[in-house]
Amino acid sequence: MALMKKEWKEQTNVWGSRLGCFLADTAVMAGAYLTAFILRFDFQEPSWGWRQVAFSFVTVWIVQSVALTLFGCNKLLWRYVSVGDVPRFVGAIGVSTAVFVILRVLFPEFRGLRPPYSITFFNSFLVGGGLLGIRLLWRFVAEGEYAWEAVTRGRMRRVLLVGAGSAGNLVARELRRQGGRRLAVVGFLDDDPTKQHAKIQGHIVLGRIDDLRHMVRKHAVEEVIVSMARVPRDVIRRVVRLCERAHVPARIVPGYYELIEGSLTASKIRNVDVADLLGREETTLDGRAVVELLGQKRVLVTGAGGSIGSELVRQVLRAGPALLVLVERSENALYEIEREVLKMGLETPVVALLADMGERRRMEELLGQYKPHILIHAAAHKHVPLMEQNPVEAVKNNVLATRMLGELAVEHSVERFVFISTDKAVKPVSVMGMTKRLAEIALQDLNRLNKTRFSAVRFGNVLGSSGSVVPLFCEQIRKGEAVTVTHPEMERYFMTISEAVSLVLQAAALARGGEIFVLDMGEPVKIVELAEEMIALSGLRPYEDVPIMFTGIRPGEKLFEELDVSERSAYKTGHARIYVSKIHEVEAREVAGMLATCEALSKRCLNAGDVREAIGKLKLDACLPNME
Repeated sequence: MALMKKEWKEQTNVWGSRLGCFLADTAVMAGAYLTAFILRFDFQEPSWGWRQVAFSFVTVWIVQSVALTLFGCNKLLWRYVSVGDVPRFVGAIGVSTAVFVILRVLFPEFRGLRPPYSITFFNSFLVGGGLLGIRLLWRFVAEGEYAWEAVTRGRMRRVLLVGAGSAGNLVARELRRQGGRRLAVVGFLDDDPTKQHAKIQGHIVLGRIDDLRHMVRKHAVEEVIVSMARVPRDVIRRVVRLCERAHVPARIVPGYYELIEGSLTASKIRNVDVADLLGREETTLDGRAVVELLGQKRVLVTGAGGSIGSELVRQVLRAGPALLVLVERSENALYEIEREVLKMGLETPVVALLADMGERRRMEELLGQYKPHILIHAAAHKHVPLMEQNPVEAVKNNVLATRMLGELAVEHSVERFVFISTDKAVKPVSVMGMTKRLAEIALQDLNRLNKTRFSAVRFGNVLGSSGSVVPLFCEQIRKGEAVTVTHPEMERYFMTISEAVSLVLQAAALARGGEIFVLDMGEPVKIVELAEEMIALSGLRPYEDVPIMFTGIRPGEKLFEELDVSERSAYKTGHARIYVSKIHEVEAREVAGMLATCEALSKRCLNAGDVREAIGKLKLDACLPNME
């Protein structure tokens, strides 16, 4: 009953609002028509009398109301009317004017059916201006009301907008309209010289981005908002550093598509996060190629509960496969991704299987039962220091289990096998990197059989993946501990999980068999700078509020990872961010020897040092491209 009353009240409010708008429009039309007569006859009564004028207004009111309805003017919310809506009103008034002229021609003797020519044109200008004017006035009053509410509720928080383009204009307008958020814009900063000292939504462009610290002090700014639709990452990093020095927080508007769809609200302005600083510019992906690869196919993903594996599951599902099989040996990880997938409510059947991909009989049973067309192999041991301590497990899981899975893929007629590799497989020095490189070699060898298309995709560190540096830093900052960095010069490549997986699937669609794809990950980032920026984003000061401690390079780590996509090392593909390594395939005889060594190491009781030494003696660099 209460719900029905609420719905009735809401419906009553809607109809009441519409009735009010209708009566206001009628009043504007009547006022404009009367004013046109008064001006035309110099405030004197026309010869045919005011009664005849009132009678002719009925015709004018009907024609103009119908025209406004046809052009959708009456459906526009007054508070959101803008310059873009002017053509609607111009069209409606233009059509109604044309109708009056036609009535004048067809019925010259019946003044009650049409107004005189002079009155028609006077009235057209007056009613058009009146209808638009009353809406703009209403919007002005409504936005002023919100601002007044903010003032009465509490002190306004002073914000500075970085970016005086179309997005900045939209942000300033929304902040003014939604004044209840208690945010007051003091001005803009923009590096465009043509915008200096210009006014946008009543706010002045105060200077360039480098003037941020000075403007914060001068105007008592309490918050900075990056208001650009597509903002370069170096600009975000620059703003964050300047905000850190000025001791004010930095925030950012939502993505480009929310801006162009007009769905921005003040509540969606969010804090800058590490992905804004390290992710690359958006790239154009060929979704059709991925759908052609995966659509209506049976797909199996190993390591489906991991950071990369779970994102693979999400993006594979978007392509509409006929069946998706999730293979994961961690019970909790498998439970979480299965629960997430079931919540999506998609039509694609999803099978969650608890299994170790290193167990031959179990995997043979799964491949025989589900017969996948595409196998994406994301399961691996990936933690560099741990693999240095447990090299035999790295050999078993990363090399031998991968080779075995590849052999089963050939036996069960899997069309494509996509292997997730790493930048650490380039000139590897760690056990993890060497075992990943050995897996690449083993799969390239299987590709010679021309039955299954094997390909590998290399990329660097992924933001937010389990065990990566970003979650570690977040935890240390949250607990108030010192942030630990191994070396002040250490650099790494970074990519968001969604971007990495998108490019993996794109590369898989390009694969013809035997390729090792390399992803262009932009410029490497110094880990110490990453730590400083993450501390600043938390509203703290590096080295003062949160110390940074250097712990030394750990076993198996490099100072610099290598992902060379230059012409000497890689071929271009049809995608700007995906390359094919020029690395040479290893001869079948040598591959057999390497695998035999790995088999022997997995069965002997050797200490970690002996295993590392034995792997290191394998000629993994003999297949590198000619650098001359």
